[in-house]
Amino acid sequence: MRHGWMGLLLAMVFLGKALAADYRVDTVAAGLVHPWALAFLPDGRMLVTERPGRLRVIEPGADGRLALRSAPVPGLPAVMAVGQAGLFDLLLHPRFADNGLLYLSFAHGTPQANHLRVVRARFDGAQLHEVTPVFTSQPAKKATQHFGGRLAWLPDGTLVLGMGDGNLERTDAQRLHTHLGKLLRIDADGRVPGDNPFIGTAGALPEIYSRGHRNPQGLVVVDGVLYAHEHGSRGGDELNRIAPGANYGWPLTTGGIDYTHARITPYRALPGITPPLLEWTPSVAPAGLAWYDGALFPQWRGSLFVATLKERSVRRVPLRGGVPGAQEVLFQELGERLRDVRAGPDGALYLLSDSAEGRVLRVRPK
Repeated sequence: MRHGWMGLLLAMVFLGKALAADYRVDTVAAGLVHPWALAFLPDGRMLVTERPGRLRVIEPGADGRLALRSAPVPGLPAVMAVGQAGLFDLLLHPRFADNGLLYLSFAHGTPQANHLRVVRARFDGAQLHEVTPVFTSQPAKKATQHFGGRLAWLPDGTLVLGMGDGNLERTDAQRLHTHLGKLLRIDADGRVPGDNPFIGTAGALPEIYSRGHRNPQGLVVVDGVLYAHEHGSRGGDELNRIAPGANYGWPLTTGGIDYTHARITPYRALPGITPPLLEWTPSVAPAGLAWYDGALFPQWRGSLFVATLKERSVRRVPLRGGVPGAQEVLFQELGERLRDVRAGPDGALYLLSDSAEGRVLRVRPK
């Protein structure tokens, strides 16, 4: 039955583009080096991370138009920026307007021994202060691939982060003594919540929230439910509804094959494995993930938006009662790898293009 409804959903994918008259795309900021994540400040400014290890401010210039501040924000910790490693996500504390706290995820260490690290810092509008690590993945891993790095707040105020499998020993995604290939949950100060699902399991790291993930690249909470997407190998990209303690299969089950065209596993489903809501084969390489319920685009309300790198698009996935509907492929006319997508407080949609000359783009009605 799983293959039946999966096939039906895939058959429903609409591979057209929105009419050009539906929207216009403007450049908010240019000249960014592989921008990775975007956050909106309460005063109308924006913060954007660059993978080489810089935090940048976008703010109104003398003419009132948004512009990129020339100097990066001082105070960032050292970032390992090589290969896929670097500065990743940025997330404001739910009470940022009062406390100025934000969270950053990044690669920490050396190519021979590295970690995914999350720090909390206070931003005063000019620089970072009181930079404090709240999570460092264990154990150290080799190489510079599959870090994950996305962050999201759950409704109870706990922080969830995605950790990739490291792309060396993929079966670590199933093993509970390592953070690799997991979604992880901590309190805002880095402590471990007492109700995490594997607390009390012998040999399990207490931060683990779910397992069986290859390289999570998007996290978003909708009506209290956590959704995540992740890269497959050659095919098998997934969108999942996350439940605490669940196993999402990698590498025991997958719809993809290895980059060598070898089979990874003969199984698409197994008992005890939670199947994906959606699978993308061939791969689209999903990156950022956003929920849109704004006023500027009524026809897009109630949809997940998935930025993609390989497909160079954003996929709109309507969600009704937790069930994905027919997908719409947007913004391929830009011809750019898209690393992140965010729904702005102004109702516009914002995109980050992934290149050495990356841009922040704003999508508004035409």
